[in-house]
Amino acid sequence: MSGTITISVDVMGGDLAPRAPLHGAKLLLRERPDARFIFHGRSDAIEPLLAEFPELRAVSEIRHSENVVTMEEKPSQALRKGKGNSSMWAAIQSVKDGEAQVAISGGNTGALMAMATFCLRPMEGISRPAIAAIWPTLRSDIVVLDVGATIGADAEQLVDFSILGAALARALFDMDNPTVGLLNVGVEDAKGNEWVKDAARSLSETSGAGFKYHGFVEGDDLGKGTVDVVVTEGFTGNIALKTAEGTARQVATYLRNALKANFLSRLGAMLAWQALSALKSKMDPRTVNGGVFLGLNGVVIKSHGGTDEIGYKSALALAYDMARNDLIEKIGEGLEHMKPGAVPAPQEESEAPSA
Repeated sequence: MSGTITISVDVMGGDLAPRAPLHGAKLLLRERPDARFIFHGRSDAIEPLLAEFPELRAVSEIRHSENVVTMEEKPSQALRKGKGNSSMWAAIQSVKDGEAQVAISGGNTGALMAMATFCLRPMEGISRPAIAAIWPTLRSDIVVLDVGATIGADAEQLVDFSILGAALARALFDMDNPTVGLLNVGVEDAKGNEWVKDAARSLSETSGAGFKYHGFVEGDDLGKGTVDVVVTEGFTGNIALKTAEGTARQVATYLRNALKANFLSRLGAMLAWQALSALKSKMDPRTVNGGVFLGLNGVVIKSHGGTDEIGYKSALALAYDMARNDLIEKIGEGLEHMKPGAVPAPQEESEAPSA
């Protein structure tokens, strides 16, 4: 995609809104000067902050929305209350209307998914949307999905997620045939429940249509970066994501406490300052902030609600890259290459899942 990229931002979503989203946009503009913004929210809160960033104000438009979706509201309540007149809905509507290429919000995840699905609708051939996370590994960043949109998934949905995740990897990492693995309790063919086995057979048959099916992967493969795309259902994926975030904070705390333990430790920390700074940056969850809603007729990014301007800048950069690299077009190409009726019927005789 050539020309400017317009990002539609719900600036009222998140713990540090509206300053953090606006400050994050200012930071993004320094690196992507062709970015443009539509800011949705209460104009009396946005205007004074934009006055502090004149370079951002020059490439932005403010759309007033009085209603704000709270973090406590259930998705159904938020959809009834916020449809049409909330900053969250308006941000998504701008994508549907073709005014922006991508929308972003740090607000209520369930409400954002409900509104995005209602407004943009799932793509033809996709049964349910998914949320994909960019996951740092020992090898390189990978894509993990679903991390919370769908609790439980059958074989067809796991195949859909594989197509969506491979399309995201092609758009984000400039890959022709990213490797895809199904998260399972073991790598052996006999392990796992029946819908995971059915999805594996289907993916084996269609491997090469925009991705290369690797096989089953286990939890430790997430950190190794064994494959480019790890596919699972939302319950397992969300637990894995929160566990990884918590472990990163735990390790960082252990390291920080150890380096402050005594004089020699502090001296060693000073001598290793550059290496420790690089490690801190690598373990900083703000640098990989942003979950991509996949499978809709438009791109929506979910920023972590508690992040600051650095995290918002990362999520906005992800939104920009998704639009610049034609994510929707790449997903469409993946759907075209898949065989009709790809998911085989479950077998009559099944083995009990083994660990």
